[in-house]
Amino acid sequence: MTGRPLSSDTAMILAAGLGKRMRPLTAAQPKPLVRVAGKSLIDHALDKLAAAGVAQAVVNAHYMADALEAHLRMRKGAPRITLSDERDLLLETGGGMVKAAGLLPEPFFCLNSDNIWLDGPADVFTELSQAWDPERMDALLLMVPHTRACNYRGEGDFHLDPEGKVSRRRPGRVAPFIYTGIQLVSHRLLRDAPAGPFSTNLLWTRAIAEGRLYGISHQGLWFEVGAPEAIKPTEEWLARA
Repeated sequence: MTGRPLSSDTAMILAAGLGKRMRPLTAAQPKPLVRVAGKSLIDHALDKLAAAGVAQAVVNAHYMADALEAHLRMRKGAPRITLSDERDLLLETGGGMVKAAGLLPEPFFCLNSDNIWLDGPADVFTELSQAWDPERMDALLLMVPHTRACNYRGEGDFHLDPEGKVSRRRPGRVAPFIYTGIQLVSHRLLRDAPAGPFSTNLLWTRAIAEGRLYGISHQGLWFEVGAPEAIKPTEEWLARA
């Protein structure tokens, strides 16, 4: 690793969802344990963290939490894993971060457990760290343009202005960037959060209004792996990489 060091030694992995889009594969296992290219989705994420030098991971769990916890317990080496237990109530993405906040430093990486990507010249955690400015940012989102979003068929999520500030796609329009599910987050984003389940989108909306939500464009490839039919083409891409 060269240049600026990582902004955090800890990442939260959001792994508590019900995995409805991945049915029937999630009828008997949580989505993070679905295998792609011979490895579970969550192990793809954890191995990327380890390779980048992120020492600790906080993983939340709700759906089939026992199976996920057992799998994580069998892992050896980095990162060191702490479970944020949501067995009693699924808190969604925002609520999950708030529940785990006491386990997370300032700032922390956050990523979805179903992410698969190929790094560009630098790993994604270095990309985010190099662009991070805590004086201006509540969160920094890793985006990818349509040309580097494999299997993706949607209309995009966000625009970036010349300074990297984020704005949302307008209804009925196409936006140039897709959110990869990876971000660097300040605890400032979580302030005054509602109790119980809620989406991170609620916090992002406030940060956009305050001019404190930023994004950067990922320089490698990113794979949409939200449904069973995306697994085979993703495996073919990875085999060619």
